[in-house]
Amino acid sequence: MKLKKHIWCSVMIILIVAFDRLTKYLTVTYLKGGRVITFIPKVVQFRYAENTGMAFSMLSGARWIFISLTAVICLGALWYLFSNRCQSLWAYWSIGVIVSGGIGNLIDRVFLSYVIDFIEPVFVDFAIFNIADSAVTLGAISLVINVIYEGFIKKEDNKDA
Repeated sequence: MKLKKHIWCSVMIILIVAFDRLTKYLTVTYLKGGRVITFIPKVVQFRYAENTGMAFSMLSGARWIFISLTAVICLGALWYLFSNRCQSLWAYWSIGVIVSGGIGNLIDRVFLSYVIDFIEPVFVDFAIFNIADSAVTLGAISLVINVIYEGFIKKEDNKDA
C-alpha cells in the first residue's frame, strides 16, 4: 500500500512540475517580447516577468541562497515522505504539492538565474506569479489546515467520545 502511495505521489509531482515547465515555455514563446494576454478581463492577465528574488522580488540577487535552501528543503521533504515518516495522508499530499512547486522554481533558478512568472492579477496590486508558486502556496495552505484539523479539531472530537 505504501509503495502505491509513493508511486502516485511521484506521478503527481512529475505532472505538476511538467505543467509548470510547459506554462513557462509557452510564456517565453508567446509573451517574452512584451505581449500581454487578457485571460479574464479586469481579473487576470498573462505577462512575462523575470523574478530574481522570492515573493514580490524580495532579496533579489541571492540566487545561490535560494538554490541551496530550496534544494535542502525539497530533499528533506522528499526523504520525509518516502521514508514513511509522514503518518497523515492529507499532510503527505500537501507536502508533495509544495515539493513540486519548489522543484519547478528550482529548475528556473539553476538554469536561468531567475524564475519565470506570468500570472498577473489586475483587480488588485499583487505580485506576478507562476504555477510553481501556486503549488507552494496551495500546498502550504492545505498543510496548515491539516495541522489545525489534526492538532485541534480532531483532538476535540476524540475528547467527546
